[in-house]
Amino acid sequence: MTRKKYRPWQVDQSFLLPPSMKDWLPEGHLAWFIREVVEQLDLSTIDAALQSKDPRGNRPFDPRMMVALLLYGWCVGVRSSRAIARLTWNDVAFRVLAGDQHPVYSTLIHFRADHADALAGLFVQVLEIARKAGLVALHHVAVDGTKVQAAASKHKAMSYGRMRVARKKLEDEVSAILAEAERVDQEEDALYGTDNNGDVVPEELRRRETRLARIKQAMAELEEEARLARAEDLRALAANNREKAETQDDPAERGRADKRATKQQEQADELDPPDDEPPSSDVADLPLFQTATGLPKHKPKRTPAGKPKPKAQRNFTDPDSRIMERGGAFLQGYNCQLAVDAAHQVIVAHGVTNLAPDNGNLVPMLRLTRENTGQSPTHVTADSGYWADDVESRCRELGTEAWVATGRLKHGSQHPPTDNPIPDDLTPRPRMKARLNTTEGRALYKRRKAIVEPVNGQIKDARGLRRFLRRGLEAVSQDWALEATCHNLMKVYRYGWQDPDPDPDPATG
Repeated sequence: MTRKKYRPWQVDQSFLLPPSMKDWLPEGHLAWFIREVVEQLDLSTIDAALQSKDPRGNRPFDPRMMVALLLYGWCVGVRSSRAIARLTWNDVAFRVLAGDQHPVYSTLIHFRADHADALAGLFVQVLEIARKAGLVALHHVAVDGTKVQAAASKHKAMSYGRMRVARKKLEDEVSAILAEAERVDQEEDALYGTDNNGDVVPEELRRRETRLARIKQAMAELEEEARLARAEDLRALAANNREKAETQDDPAERGRADKRATKQQEQADELDPPDDEPPSSDVADLPLFQTATGLPKHKPKRTPAGKPKPKAQRNFTDPDSRIMERGGAFLQGYNCQLAVDAAHQVIVAHGVTNLAPDNGNLVPMLRLTRENTGQSPTHVTADSGYWADDVESRCRELGTEAWVATGRLKHGSQHPPTDNPIPDDLTPRPRMKARLNTTEGRALYKRRKAIVEPVNGQIKDARGLRRFLRRGLEAVSQDWALEATCHNLMKVYRYGWQDPDPDPDPATG
């Protein structure tokens, strides 16, 4: 019987000519798409930062290659710099994108940290690519938030009340250890003389002093936040009363409102004295409890005197993160916001806040959408967590009709839609409820869940974002921007995209 011959397996075969990397991956592979997109991106900010460094030493890696590695890694759910560095050896796609170069993980970490803002800024460029591909219509945008675990444990959080108890206990323990050490020193001096140098700090004392220092620092930071938050509250109340003083018809009421405004302003200035020197022009004058994207930030629970309440909490590992509820359970995390276009589920705006409720995020997300795309969407839908009495009027000022649920409906309790004229004298909540019960309102709102919630699922389940790897609101916001960028890249890749300026074929010129 003739023995069957196998195909040759020549692992040690040396090639006479170097093989082309284009033969290593099939045509249409995601890696080729990422490479083509990176060639179209404006990376001048990163390039300028690299060129400004000392030219001596090792030559840096090409920023296009580094960006391509990061984007491809995040698109396929690989976010760890160590994993990406390892895959440049073990994975064909990563190896092709790296051009058979192998940056170590620390190089990738430093690249991400040094150019975090520039990498986050790629979102707008990729969004423009999606728009040119016809994937963004801005007729209907849905907004939603999702809670993502921080790189911290909820068991590392402590309330202000517990901190006070723990501080007192540790101070007593440290004092007792020091008193015991003093007693032992005196006994040893009597036995061995005063020339013996006993300068070794007991391990027990060192541990307690470290814990005590961390608790004191967390308490001081909480007290500072509570003081500034109370000052901001008082200034808002003062502005309110000043407006009343200008609009009230009754002179007596105008006088009372003016007195209240003056007193509240004085109390605010006492808690947070105004800065005599104006801020420099290169520093953004952002409100203290607002993110860089305009979303509201968490304020600690505070007393009228500007002191933290006993239940005000702070996490020792990631102080910016907060304990939030998700699906009936609690986690230490962040509230990540998305505005998604209905046409092809392309993200048109993103943001991160450490404030658990969604209330107050809708208008900032609409502003971001207009900044990113140059126009406001025609309609925006959001669930009841975004409801506020002024949400409809504020969205309309931006050129968008808002359709926001005013509460939960029991299953089967919804009435048939009606298109009767809506009375002009209705207050905001009944008016919105009536608008949502029209044929147009029903048709728009029923699509909300199918537009935005699958995007959260694609990010968290398909690409595996269950926990941020970096700490702090700024770093988490940058990573969320990169996540949104890669989501849009995947949308463009799946729906097809033609390179507007392809490289000429070397064989044909």
